[in-house]
Amino acid sequence: MSKSIMVTGASKGIGLATAREFLRADNGVSDLILLSRSSDDFDLAVKNLRATNPHHKTVTAYPLDLADRDRTVATMRDVIAAHRKVDILVNNAGVTIPMAMQQIDFADFERTIAVNLYAPFTIVQSLLHNGNTFDVIVNIASTAGINARSGWLTYSASKAAMISMSAVMKEELAIYGTRVVCISPGRCATNLRRTLAPDEDPTTIMQPDDVAGVIAMLASDVGRFVDSQNLIVRL
Repeated sequence: MSKSIMVTGASKGIGLATAREFLRADNGVSDLILLSRSSDDFDLAVKNLRATNPHHKTVTAYPLDLADRDRTVATMRDVIAAHRKVDILVNNAGVTIPMAMQQIDFADFERTIAVNLYAPFTIVQSLLHNGNTFDVIVNIASTAGINARSGWLTYSASKAAMISMSAVMKEELAIYGTRVVCISPGRCATNLRRTLAPDEDPTTIMQPDDVAGVIAMLASDVGRFVDSQNLIVRL
């Protein structure tokens, strides 16, 4: 039976690399559901995916600001109506605005938590409310959620909460046969990493394709043998 995968933050970085990984592999996934904020990057990413589609899979784009909870809930209804089921969910979307604590604008803190934490919760809860049961949920946290670093308060707090939330999801959703895996990538050459470490040479660190390969493994049959509350992925 063919399966579907939903990837958030699919316009670039780890999200786009994950979409490419599942699109190009003959892996039983025939339906790609991609979410990202509306942008030229997202339009181009979807166009390129459809143009390099060796197994003729369906690629559907849903432009969405994940900080908008009401719209996210509505979009999940649309997804179920159109695709019937989400088998694999990759909660990848993330934002960061690095700032010293005394300089943080609370609105920026709220947006970081909304995208990095509330949105994954809202997506999972809304799909459950619409009768969906998952095979696998992969939540993307970060080593920043484990180790403190000056200037990263809002991002680190959101990712630490993601790690904890994933552990509870794993326990609660096991009754449905759902595997929940949280991964915490270390330094990875993404736009978000460039924001956090602008002077770093991106060629010296892990690449988005490396993380995408780990996600594909976790979503495969082999992934059943990887049991971890929080899997650290780093070079």
